[in-house]
Amino acid sequence: MRFLHTFLLSVLLLTASLATSQAAPRPPNYIVIFCDDLGYGDIGCFGSEKHRTPHIDRMAREGMRLTSFYSTCGVCTPSRSSLMTGCYPRRVNMHEDARGGWVLFPVGLKGLNPDEITVAEVLKARGYATAIVGKWHLGDQPPFLPTRQGFDQYFGIPYSNDMGTGNRNRNYPPLPLLKDEEVIETEPDQAQITRRYTEQAVAFIESHKDQPFFLYLPHTMPHNPVAASEAFAGKSANGGYGDAVEEIDWSTGKILDAVNRAGIDRQTMVIFTSDNGAARAWGGSNKPLSGFKGSTMEGGMRVPFVVRWPGTIHAGSESDELAATLDILPTLAAMAGTEPPADRVIDGHDISPILFQKRRAATPHEAFYYYFRDQLQAVRHGPWKLHLARTAPKRGNTPAREIPARLYNLDEDIAESVNLAGDHPQVVARIQKLADRARNDLGDRGQAGAHQRPAGHVSDPRPLTR
Repeated sequence: MRFLHTFLLSVLLLTASLATSQAAPRPPNYIVIFCDDLGYGDIGCFGSEKHRTPHIDRMAREGMRLTSFYSTCGVCTPSRSSLMTGCYPRRVNMHEDARGGWVLFPVGLKGLNPDEITVAEVLKARGYATAIVGKWHLGDQPPFLPTRQGFDQYFGIPYSNDMGTGNRNRNYPPLPLLKDEEVIETEPDQAQITRRYTEQAVAFIESHKDQPFFLYLPHTMPHNPVAASEAFAGKSANGGYGDAVEEIDWSTGKILDAVNRAGIDRQTMVIFTSDNGAARAWGGSNKPLSGFKGSTMEGGMRVPFVVRWPGTIHAGSESDELAATLDILPTLAAMAGTEPPADRVIDGHDISPILFQKRRAATPHEAFYYYFRDQLQAVRHGPWKLHLARTAPKRGNTPAREIPARLYNLDEDIAESVNLAGDHPQVVARIQKLADRARNDLGDRGQAGAHQRPAGHVSDPRPLTR
């Protein structure tokens, strides 16, 4: 009788275990590799003829390219705020620093508001282990550090690599390297930084392979001053910039190897993209786009995007549907079986139907807004992009000037070379209405938006020191 009781109990426990495992499958792992100033044309699968990027190209062969993927700004801080929050930078008041600068600077008064809910916090609430390895650039004071924004671990330089004592044009404190919230080095050897980031990322994958994890790897490179380790320095066909890009490709290969070695290849989505386009100088390429980092031309904000998830995302696929860093948070949340925060406006959308090539999957964005600092400069609607009429301010000896509206059909003219505004006044009028909607909602120069939220502020910022 006791044997029968034990047998029946075992069957019930096994049945319950199977039912539980079927009802709640493990959500996927996510790795987001986010380069700094890498251009649209800087990797092989997006047309580079200078840089050898076999590992990223392999990702494209085994996964998907998105060819109309956008950062929300042509510079670092604003674009990163969108990836973290799913919002336009103006929504969360991260479009400029407290003094009106393009990005946040060391010993800053401002940072991402701790009341914002980041993608790391959304996933952490779902049981994910979370880590960031690399550049943060959303505030260097303690309330704004990534360990206060949903990340279990942090290893990296908290802002751009030119913001240290090596910058002779600025009076910066020594460049800090942080582990969690502790400065463990100052002025680290930048030639070793990509390698060190890679080692930290691989260690995190290996130690968390048995649970869902979110690894955010925002590389310091190829932001100027570029650097690469001895194995890559002087080896590319494009000077120091090319060396840095090719070492990032090596790093990507090591990440893919670690995922495969851990036996979680088919459970892991890996995304590779950039925070904005390549700068005018230093050697990067945005071809065939026009414009550079810091502009609202396509080359400033359209970035390469490759995603790989074996068995889920079709190998060798691509899509030209519009998507953006805004969409990372809601997409990863949806695939993890949860949702973005419902108590605030989120500008991004779930783009998993595009990634999974669902029938008739299309961009969820009626419009995409190109802001530079506090000014709305352009709007995309379908294939049309309207650069709004505006006044360019006086700069040095250059007087202020009026810039007329310009309309381009990006499906036919990706380089924005033929102005069609005079031929399609009805399109111009339609997009002007979308621009007015954005001005009311998000704001524009001299005009606050109705649904903006405050950034975080501190009154007594202090340098990060050992």
